[in-house]
Amino acid sequence: MSLQDRALAPDQVDLLPPAPSFTVTSKDLTDGGPLPLAHVHTMAGGQDLSPHLAWSGFPAETQSFVVTCYDPDAPTGSGFWHWLLVDIPASVTELPTGAASGDLSGVPAGAYHVRSDWGTKQYGGAAPPQGDRPHRYIFIVHAVDVPKLDVNEDASAAFVGFNLAFHTLARGVIRATYQH
Repeated sequence: MSLQDRALAPDQVDLLPPAPSFTVTSKDLTDGGPLPLAHVHTMAGGQDLSPHLAWSGFPAETQSFVVTCYDPDAPTGSGFWHWLLVDIPASVTELPTGAASGDLSGVPAGAYHVRSDWGTKQYGGAAPPQGDRPHRYIFIVHAVDVPKLDVNEDASAAFVGFNLAFHTLARGVIRATYQH
């Protein structure tokens, strides 16, 4: 069986507890469109820059945000976490391009990264196996009901997700695809 013959994994959002939605926009991404090369990992010829994200229409009782990016199509049996930025203050409603890359100077005060499946504490771009079918990259902004999620920077992505299941008020989503 080739990589392309694998069954399509469920969209991560379909597996999460139901929550209302709000609007997420990007100067870099188009919902349902291809991921620009700037946001692809350097090992796949990209620049590994986190994309611009902006959000609005979230619940008034939001106390913080968490931003994640997940590839359900990675041939791992568990997908691949590309980005987990936790404890973004509720006053922040936008991350500029590259905020979570390089020197991390664009990360809002008080926010921090949890290690991605790249093994780094920053955004890690797409790099699906060459010749595989297009992979989906699901960027989610979670509106959270507490100012600090009860995790630390050594938490696993699964533990962050577990805590989000109990604290997500609403979420906004942008999906992009990439094929190498």
